[in-house]
Amino acid sequence: PSKAAAHAAIFEWVESWYNLKRLHSSLGYRTPADYEAAATAA
Repeated sequence: PSKAAAHAAIFEWVESWYNLKRLHSSLGYRTPADYEAAATAA
């Protein structure tokens, strides 16, 4: 597989399996999207 194919496969996995809406205890029970928004606003 090429680097582009690997990148596409990883992107597909993240987009389809990683849940950005799930609460994470390591993030203070916030979603990754909420945590990232707060971190970039600070």
